[in-house]
Amino acid sequence: MSNKGTKIFNNLEEYCYNKDVISMKKINLSLVFLVSFLFMEIVYKLLLGINIFKLSFLNMFIFLVSLSFILGVLCTLSNNKKVNKIVFIVLLSLITIWFSAQYVVKSYFDFYISLSTFVVADQVTDFMGKAVIETLRRIPGIILFFVPLVVSLIFSKRICFKQNNIKQVLVLLAIGVGFYGVYIASLFIGKDATYSPYVLNYKVNDISLSMENLGVLNTFILDTKRAIFGFEEKLVHVDNPLSNDKDKDNDTPKVYDYNNLDIDFDSLIANESNSTIKSMHEYFKNDPGTLQNDYTGFFKDKNLILFMAESFNEVAVKKEITPTLYKLSHSGFVFEDFYTPTIYSTIGGEFQELTGLYASGTDILGRFRTGNVAFPQGVATKFKEAGYNTYAYHNNSASFQSRNKYLPSLGFDNFKACNTGLEKVINCNLWPRSDLEMINATVDEYATEGNKFMVFYASNSGHSSYDGFNSNQMAKKNKEEYLASGLNYSERAATYLAAQMELDKALDSLIKKLDEKGILDNTVIALVGDHYPYDLNPSEVYEMADYQKDDVVEINHSKFIFWNNKMDTVNVSKVGSQLDVIPTIYNAFGINYDSRLFIGKDILSTEGGLAMFANKSWVSDKGTYFSSSGKFVPKDGVEVDDTYVKTMNQIVLNKINMSTKIIMNNYYSKVFK
Repeated sequence: MSNKGTKIFNNLEEYCYNKDVISMKKINLSLVFLVSFLFMEIVYKLLLGINIFKLSFLNMFIFLVSLSFILGVLCTLSNNKKVNKIVFIVLLSLITIWFSAQYVVKSYFDFYISLSTFVVADQVTDFMGKAVIETLRRIPGIILFFVPLVVSLIFSKRICFKQNNIKQVLVLLAIGVGFYGVYIASLFIGKDATYSPYVLNYKVNDISLSMENLGVLNTFILDTKRAIFGFEEKLVHVDNPLSNDKDKDNDTPKVYDYNNLDIDFDSLIANESNSTIKSMHEYFKNDPGTLQNDYTGFFKDKNLILFMAESFNEVAVKKEITPTLYKLSHSGFVFEDFYTPTIYSTIGGEFQELTGLYASGTDILGRFRTGNVAFPQGVATKFKEAGYNTYAYHNNSASFQSRNKYLPSLGFDNFKACNTGLEKVINCNLWPRSDLEMINATVDEYATEGNKFMVFYASNSGHSSYDGFNSNQMAKKNKEEYLASGLNYSERAATYLAAQMELDKALDSLIKKLDEKGILDNTVIALVGDHYPYDLNPSEVYEMADYQKDDVVEINHSKFIFWNNKMDTVNVSKVGSQLDVIPTIYNAFGINYDSRLFIGKDILSTEGGLAMFANKSWVSDKGTYFSSSGKFVPKDGVEVDDTYVKTMNQIVLNKINMSTKIIMNNYYSKVFK
């Protein structure tokens, strides 16, 4: 090696010597960063079961090299080695804590932290005791993240914290910038794949897929940049294979009108100067909407009681212990392929159920929670227009997740919760609180002679913790009855089921009271869960299931109860999700609404079914697409052409994108002026 080559090599590998042991070379700080980052990224993926054997891992590695050299320079700017050491330790500590927090939140709450996630942080802080327990459970994984920091502290004397001279700074920065250029170039390898690193960098904003493919640190930097400078996904108009204007069940189809209002989109487009709003007008103009059908007005003028059932999932439906849930989910409308995608915990599920929009990010959930978003087609507003009195109840604090703000924006005038009157008639000192008590204390307020009502219940009984019967007041209450059933599940699964028994008892009491008042036949009960019981490990969920599930899609498979005492059973095989609840209710009750302006669609219509999940995986009537692997699994006997999956992926992106735009631009206020 030439003298010049040796000199450059020394600049990169070792230019700093221990004064006491001249022969012992010190370790370059950039190398310490690189090894630390790579170790934590690999540990993170392994702990969460994310595949590391992907081309995107190479992209991530190249990015980490670039980042490590740049940070190595930034941490040696001072001529005081102690200052540089402190800066290094603080920076590595913060990064280690970030990895640990991401791991705990994802493995328990099943979503990733982004900068906007803090608008729903009360879901963690309001259950701080449980958050601490879940963190302690994950101590072995957290310890792994701290290994690089601990090793760096132990061997800190071997690390070079000496200030670089100008030449060394330029060399190190040149390497960092050079590797970043290589990283940018590497993004073009396979860039046309649906969710390639290139797409995630430049076209799609998805925290889940970015974490899985770009890595934790790259995603943090990308998320920060977009939070500061903004980012807007572009709509790509494609022909929708879900649209179907024919009645599939009849050889001689009936002629139905669309469930649309008379909205002059042409005029809106012509008079709109904002390019984003104009593109939204064009999108909805090109959406034909859904057709009315045999079930349009099926429940017209009947009363409605709608539930958001905490942590309710199909695994809770057991004839032995939840006979009312079993009865309601096996009669009335029976939706055989329904999902409650777990997106941002309870607030995400409730948002999807009540708005028919996809919970695309915590930014839109934060805006929704202010109560300042217009919902002219909000569920209580539309039922009031149809002559109903509306009520809402929740056996937790009214302000938790800002229900006291967003429920009025949907039209609810009468909302009662634990600190706004409900505490006077039920025991609000328990955790969780009793749905049975809530029903018994409130049903007389609306179920009166001559009162036409629409009621929303946000339940609480099924909430975690499930760490044994004594950890959950509802499970403790129902323990003996559960044990007498003869079911034999593990303790945590049994605790979950015993807690859900309280919801079952509440429904049983509700039905009996409605019957006693002579209005059961004229009342419809609708119920959907907010998310699967993610407090349980997937294996604990699976032991209660009747079939094999996966951790991405089928773990979210659930029930949508839509029941009236006098109706015959109607089996519906089409795919559906929480997003479809309100449009389905509107059609069945003959509510005058515009189906184009909902992302969810009437499940009873002829439009094809679709359920979308947190990482942009999806299920249609033709099969399941897993975004992480890019694999499409068709249903038995189904064949699709090469363009189907690509088109469906774009439709999913458009729907998610449009949900964001609707909330962030307060779009409905611009349509319904």
